[in-house]
Amino acid sequence: MPANCENVVSPEREMLNDKLCRALVVKDPKKPVSKPRIDCIDGCRFALVLPIIIGHFIRFGTSNKWLLKLLTQENVLVGGFFSISGYVMAYVATNMGERSHNVQKLKKPELFFWQKVMSYYPLHFLVSSAFAPMFILIDRWMKNSWKTTSLHAFFNYFLLQAWFPSAAEIWNPPTWFLSALTFANLTMPTFVLPQVSRLSKDGLSKLYAGLCAVSLLQKLSYSQAWKFYCCGGYKEKPTHPYLWNVTRFHPFSALVEITEGVVAARNVMLDEERRPQNPLWLFLASYATLGLRLTSLNLNDAMIRSLLFMPLYTKFIMTMHRDCVSGQPHALTRFFGSSTMSWLGSLAFPMFIVHGPLGQLFYKKTVATKLWGRVMPKPFFPIYLMIVMVVAHLLNEGFVKNKAVQRLSARLAEFLAERTNGMLQDVNRRSASRSNLKDA
Repeated sequence: MPANCENVVSPEREMLNDKLCRALVVKDPKKPVSKPRIDCIDGCRFALVLPIIIGHFIRFGTSNKWLLKLLTQENVLVGGFFSISGYVMAYVATNMGERSHNVQKLKKPELFFWQKVMSYYPLHFLVSSAFAPMFILIDRWMKNSWKTTSLHAFFNYFLLQAWFPSAAEIWNPPTWFLSALTFANLTMPTFVLPQVSRLSKDGLSKLYAGLCAVSLLQKLSYSQAWKFYCCGGYKEKPTHPYLWNVTRFHPFSALVEITEGVVAARNVMLDEERRPQNPLWLFLASYATLGLRLTSLNLNDAMIRSLLFMPLYTKFIMTMHRDCVSGQPHALTRFFGSSTMSWLGSLAFPMFIVHGPLGQLFYKKTVATKLWGRVMPKPFFPIYLMIVMVVAHLLNEGFVKNKAVQRLSARLAEFLAERTNGMLQDVNRRSASRSNLKDA
């Protein structure tokens, strides 16, 4: 019998109150099943970030047309990052084997959101501030007014650039990803994770099909306005660049792909008995879609990403997850889960953040000619990649893993969560419910 009914004297009243208390007292949530760490996903991050970095600057490293066609498809690969982001969030914040979410992790949605933001914003702030003089000079050399330069700084520091097609690539262009990711993180603790976690496997399959259809519909719209086939971004620029920026950068598109990752993780987490399969073929198939650029089926990046790469890559992550937790994982799973690949995977985020500013130092004409007297020659390209890795390693060891930085980030997340309490939940309603329950 509940403890708050112990002092009742009348047996009839005791029985009545016992029933009432059993109906009203909220039981402690069931302790979630422990989840094994999926180390192999860390290695996958490096396999995505390296070709993205190469794709951004490969035109300064080779003149081979076949290589340029093949390696300038970074807009396809970035979808894999969104899928992994959603996959990991769902794995951490929902319950294994149950159609429910982890109440403890999502009971303070504002804190959940700010903790996610503070996992990447400190490094973004550091790199933006360190290279701010260069970014400001570039704006001024491009004849931008101080008003425009200040607006670019505002977009950059407040992670708003992905919402503006004409400013999505200001200052540190790859950080549009963080801008879109921040909006998606805002929706996760209340609108996405709790709702998706309630679905059965059948519901998850239908939701995934619907998300893929919505994503593809947007790409079809873009392709119909421009064209379905493309010779490669290094050679053929879109005739409607703002439409292209909306297609590849818009936060709503990122939300769709991140939710695809959430759905994929939930599908695996509801498995009962399933024989693990070798993920090698799905890995090769997903990356082989980039080879279409070398054929007569050279679809544009947007179509390859939604029609082929994302479904195959998401299926690869699911298959590798199942293989990882089996007794005998296959060679590819062991490779991505190795200590070397896990270490390289930890460098993926610093590499992604810092490769843009470093590339501008060596390859942006207005900067490189003033610093070095010329744009760096093609043989320098491998050295540039090594510099990116070295700087990323130093940032990871000296800043990202720094305990003082982590403590400060945690305190900032808590401070911002307190100041924004009620932004993602009805605080008055929750308080009233607790008051009614206490009275009862």
